[in-house]
Amino acid sequence: MRIKLAVPAVAVVLGAVLLLTSAQVLAHHAFAAEFDVNKPLTLKGSLLKWDMVNPHSWFHITVKEKDGKTTTWLVEGGSPNQLIRMGVTKNTVPIGTELVVEGYQAKDGTNKAVGRNFVLADGKRLFLGGSAGGVSDPAKVK
Repeated sequence: MRIKLAVPAVAVVLGAVLLLTSAQVLAHHAFAAEFDVNKPLTLKGSLLKWDMVNPHSWFHITVKEKDGKTTTWLVEGGSPNQLIRMGVTKNTVPIGTELVVEGYQAKDGTNKAVGRNFVLADGKRLFLGGSAGGVSDPAKVK
């Protein structure tokens, strides 16, 4: 009797584990799911806010447009752990830092992008990790 009950119990536990792990995999997107390799961009602005949350960091960048208005862009970077391992911390890029972001725009056309690099005023280039790592260099200026 115990053997007959053990097999269904194992199947139920295994099924629950598979469901939970598949939900996590589906929740995390790939580059191509949200960003467009055919929409490279370069944003010049200042760091307004930095959210260090998993699975991605989010950089809020204030960009001054040609007409003088400012626009806030949300730029996705790698996970906090990945950035810290590469030497990119909140001390490296404090709020208010002027920078250039090289990346790719969201497919939906909103002011959201995935960042490849930050280029600081002194020319130092910081790799942002994340999903844009192996994509070709950006060319458009926004």
